[in-house]
Amino acid sequence: MNIAEVLRTRAEERGDAPALIETHHGKDRIITFRELQAAACGIGEQLRQWGIDSGDSVLILHPASAELYAFLIAVFQIGATGMFLDPSAGRDHVERCLRIHSPKAFFGSRKAQVLRLWIPALRRVEISLCSRPFPGACRCTLQTKGPERFRIATREASDAALITFTSGSTGEPKAALRTHGFLLAQHRVLQTSLQHRPGVYDLTTLPVFVLGNLASGVASVLPDADMRRPGHIQPYKVLKQLQRLPIETMAASPAFVSRLVEGCRGSHIRLDCMQRVYMGGAPVFPEDLRLAREIFPNAEITAVYGSTEAEPMAEIALSAIGERDFTAMQQGRGLLAGRPVPSLSLRVIRNQWGTPIEPMSAGVFGDLCLGAGAVGEIVVSGEHVLSSYLNGTGVAETKFRVAGMVWHRTGDLGRMDEKGRLWLLGRASAAILDERGVLYPFAVECAARQVAGVRRAAILAIEGRRILAIEADGAAAMDAARQAFPRAQIDEVRRLHSIPMDKRHNAKVEYATLRKMLAG
Repeated sequence: MNIAEVLRTRAEERGDAPALIETHHGKDRIITFRELQAAACGIGEQLRQWGIDSGDSVLILHPASAELYAFLIAVFQIGATGMFLDPSAGRDHVERCLRIHSPKAFFGSRKAQVLRLWIPALRRVEISLCSRPFPGACRCTLQTKGPERFRIATREASDAALITFTSGSTGEPKAALRTHGFLLAQHRVLQTSLQHRPGVYDLTTLPVFVLGNLASGVASVLPDADMRRPGHIQPYKVLKQLQRLPIETMAASPAFVSRLVEGCRGSHIRLDCMQRVYMGGAPVFPEDLRLAREIFPNAEITAVYGSTEAEPMAEIALSAIGERDFTAMQQGRGLLAGRPVPSLSLRVIRNQWGTPIEPMSAGVFGDLCLGAGAVGEIVVSGEHVLSSYLNGTGVAETKFRVAGMVWHRTGDLGRMDEKGRLWLLGRASAAILDERGVLYPFAVECAARQVAGVRRAAILAIEGRRILAIEADGAAAMDAARQAFPRAQIDEVRRLHSIPMDKRHNAKVEYATLRKMLAG
């Protein structure tokens, strides 16, 4: 089934109900489900006229907007594949991604069109499309009044729908291939996990969640902010949206929520109407949840553990975390992620990260799995777990088969407790192994981040010395951070103005970059 069929059915059901709300210069623009469907149908006709059809790939470099989602739905409708990459990662990254998979067409904003002048791989794309007039680009017009019926291409569950790329910070980027079947399975899981119901207004910070909202009949409010750097947004315009519109739910990274907290503190605002807040895309530490509680006093606040390959994997509400759990995190037991979602299988196996795992029988796999309390690799399997990458790049590193079933290696370390809950201990590649034993990053970082005055923390070893880097308010916080987890045997604490974080969510430590900073 083509995912566009689900979107069309929902559009027919919801009609003139809001589908997307975006804000420009303080004015809200509301696009209904009917209008969005009509716009997608019109764009689909244009794409076919330009020779783009089923099986072709279209690179999309456009800010989140009605134009973006109408275009993406049109791509699905004609049976083509949408491609997304991060141009802020630099020209070399774009070139490497386009060597992995070359699209037939490129749809971009005016700013993105300028990139063609200095990135040769973009200039080689056959067809260039823009929603505004631009030299050398075909004008792709968005008309919200037009035909609402369109011949949707037949696609199989295994056919490609979306291609996105990993950062490639530790090697060649991997092309994550999401099929129509995968997107439908992910929609079903998110609909249950996020408790979506038609008519709800959701502040949507992640593009894949917009697709889920459209399929669920939920109105997506696009933040009035530059979401390329969620940890650096100007919060006041977003806060005005939250006060002006009947928004009940939100899914965002901890860095985004932190900026809202700063804005609320500066304006003495509390967002009493919010009912549910989901935080994910990066580790959600205890203080992240407490900060969210500060400005969303009536909301159910939930931490979600997931990744590009499997979203979500586990979740836990703040209300379900007991005092013993907070104490355990403060004492270096790791970060509580909650129970695995019922729609996937999650196991902790003996850690052998960096070594490919050969196919095995169910019995051998059972022997590989660890019991409660034992630390190892976190692996998952299920309908909404990515089973492969384009061209097979990265498959040997992150996939293995058990009795023919594909399992994904997350690259994270963790343990299950006696209640069936998952505790995270950080990236396998970031674990420290020296003559003093094994030190897990989240054991230290989770403890250090609960020290008053410490905003962020990251642990690594350089030339045999265990160094804790922190962002903190003063020298007292440095001493307290060192003593937060004595068993870590920290050799040195360094206070930094800014610990390097990932570009997408601004909430994951970039250990390789940090190592260069500390070793320099």
